[in-house]
Amino acid sequence: MSTENTGQPVGIIGGTGLTTLSGLQITGERSVNTPWGQPSSKLVEGRLGDQSVVFLARHGNPHRIPPHQVNYRANVQALHDAGVRTIVGVNAVGGIHPDMGPAHIVIPDQIIDYTWGRASTFFEGELEETTHIDFTWPYTEKARELLISAARDEALSFSDFGVYGATQGPRLETAAEVLKLERDGCDLVGMTGMPEAALAAELQMNYVCLALVVNRAAGKSDHIITMTEIEAAIEQGMSGIKRILEVSMAGLGGLTPQFS
Repeated sequence: MSTENTGQPVGIIGGTGLTTLSGLQITGERSVNTPWGQPSSKLVEGRLGDQSVVFLARHGNPHRIPPHQVNYRANVQALHDAGVRTIVGVNAVGGIHPDMGPAHIVIPDQIIDYTWGRASTFFEGELEETTHIDFTWPYTEKARELLISAARDEALSFSDFGVYGATQGPRLETAAEVLKLERDGCDLVGMTGMPEAALAAELQMNYVCLALVVNRAAGKSDHIITMTEIEAAIEQGMSGIKRILEVSMAGLGGLTPQFS
């Protein structure tokens, strides 16, 4: 996959804790519509360093759309229509792996989908033919390498692997459910990783996840999960997320689309 500069904007979908992106030099905001309805928020266009960026708040701004009601199809379609061919999905997650505690950054390499009832594909309705995408590797490896390199350059505490278990939400999981996820091989648990990644693949876009652990998953600590704990981890770890984004932007903007 080439990294020759294409001049294409990089899409950033911000989750909990990243409703806005400091350091983004905003050049405009647009309300858009798609065949799938309206995305979660306006598209915020600007520059991060020398790279053009389109930012979208996954849960809206203000943060009020729960994970199971996010219009993932409209979000991904809106970014594609804006010229984006590489998306960084920023996710707040729970840590299952013992090394993935609060404020730890993870760049996962795999995902398991436990969600249900979500509009999860562009390929429906009156189709001329059935389409199946290859989803063996849900995250674009070249994009992962750029994020990993940026995290190393910034000397951040992070993991360059991880299986993301995507659950339905909006409630948090039970301890027994987390044990099941662990037996299945999950290192992280979150609510927004799917169908976002698969929809990007359907449009032949590069997609990578940049996850911030905001709490230990249910049953993995000696106390219940509180919003105070989550907010403290976001405040501690989000600066590292932003540094990775800033350092990796130019490389991400030069990636050619998948399968091109």
